[in-house]
Amino acid sequence: MKAAELFVRCLENEGVEYIFGVPGEENLDVMDALLDSRIEFVTCRHEQGAAFMADVYGRLTGRAGVCLSTLGPGATNLITGVADANLDHAPLVAIAGQADTNRLHKESHQVLDLEQLFQPVTKYSSRLLTPNIIPEVVRKAFKVAQSEKTGATFIEFPENIAKMTLDDVPLPIKHPSTPEPAADRVERAAELISEARNPMILAGNGVIRQRAWKHLAEFAEALNIPVANTFMAKGVVPFARNPLALGSAGLQANDYVSCGFSRADVIICIGYDLVEYHPHLWHPTRDRTIIHIDASAAEVDAHYPVAVGVIGDIKHSLMRIAELATPHSGQPMRPLRDALVEEMSQHADDVSHPVKPQKLIWDLRTALAPEDIVVCDVGAHKMWMARMFRCEYPNTCLISNGFASMGIAVPGAIAARMVYPDRTVVAATGDAGFLMNAQEIETAVRRNIPIVILVWNDGGYGLIEWKQLNQFHRTSHVDFGNPDLVKFAESFGARGYRVERTEELMPILRQAIAEPVVSVIDCPVDYDENLKLTEKLGKLVCPI
Repeated sequence: MKAAELFVRCLENEGVEYIFGVPGEENLDVMDALLDSRIEFVTCRHEQGAAFMADVYGRLTGRAGVCLSTLGPGATNLITGVADANLDHAPLVAIAGQADTNRLHKESHQVLDLEQLFQPVTKYSSRLLTPNIIPEVVRKAFKVAQSEKTGATFIEFPENIAKMTLDDVPLPIKHPSTPEPAADRVERAAELISEARNPMILAGNGVIRQRAWKHLAEFAEALNIPVANTFMAKGVVPFARNPLALGSAGLQANDYVSCGFSRADVIICIGYDLVEYHPHLWHPTRDRTIIHIDASAAEVDAHYPVAVGVIGDIKHSLMRIAELATPHSGQPMRPLRDALVEEMSQHADDVSHPVKPQKLIWDLRTALAPEDIVVCDVGAHKMWMARMFRCEYPNTCLISNGFASMGIAVPGAIAARMVYPDRTVVAATGDAGFLMNAQEIETAVRRNIPIVILVWNDGGYGLIEWKQLNQFHRTSHVDFGNPDLVKFAESFGARGYRVERTEELMPILRQAIAEPVVSVIDCPVDYDENLKLTEKLGKLVCPI
């Protein structure tokens, strides 16, 4: 068979369902081999959109999402999405075509050293220089991508190698098991928790990657310890149904959950990735006892001095510790949760226009079922969503908070709806991030993938404006104009809506959710609330 055909068989062997990508001249043989494969190729309109789709697919399934490009500019267009998956710890395998190996040693049309280019943004980057290594390279790429901490890998596939013939088969797949936690570390952690006066849990995305959210909730309830979560771990403890849930930690300002960290003497970090939330923001004093529970050892950070690390299967670690630790009594941090709950509903009946962020979130949460999915872009709206959008289940509010790249919401929502075709999927995005990958609306329309795109329209880079006003009390080059978003949506064959009165928001949301088409909702947002929130948090008196 051709090397390209063996390559596709290796992808099939890994259980690949979809390849998101853009066809090109240097991957012609792979594209032809895919015609005879059960793998479905999803033709995208930009390689960055393809990479973000693979990124979100990997994050939701735990299996590596796959994206494909041609050489040179096609491959460089992949990089942002690949880097996002790597720092967000989503399993992803990126593949790029390459020129013949007989011209890689010299200056040549569209040729870059892609293996080196992708090394800084992946866990493993490789080049196929001979066809007989294809089974090994593909198996390693998937194994590394899907091993903790999960992330991105890259394969460069020169076109002359793809045309060569050989007789070979894919390697068998053997998934390594996560080791059991060491007994002495479990005992020491249980001892510290039992002796604590005011313990607190910080849960991170590792809990979701390890599918340990039920064990986390049982652990917290058994020991009566309150839980804060990072942005990417929203939903690990059901907010409405669990009185121990304190909400999200991650605003770079004093917030209610910050009071919890300041009062806690023992902080139990479970599946916590430092890339999400700098320890110096929640542990500036460097004097608290930190327990690290994860599948991998802790990163080194001066503000993250681990007293005991319990490394291994998170589910088993939590069960073992809970069996040995003494439960705590009372709920001294309950006022922090109560204050946040009160804020969440404060603007439920507000009809001022433009729409306040709090009202927008309240209506969105009310319109959606608990297991529906919101894919959040990056900007001011991300901060509001992370703080005030209530989640009852993990992976129902997806936020990129490692690499935190704008432009992820629209392609990410397409991938999410492909993974969960029976759930409503909403892309919550600012007007800036929306136009960074709006071309993928065509992909959704062509493939009949109904998603709702909720655009928070403020005509500017709202988060940067927020930071500029906080720091310098004036703005610098953050304003821009937008096309008519309703007509823009309609030009793709999608449905367009504009919220001209706040009372229209809920009916429009419900109509867009009910219709099996791609919908774009242009919602003017009042970001005057940004500075009001900053001012309020600046004057916050800790209620505990």
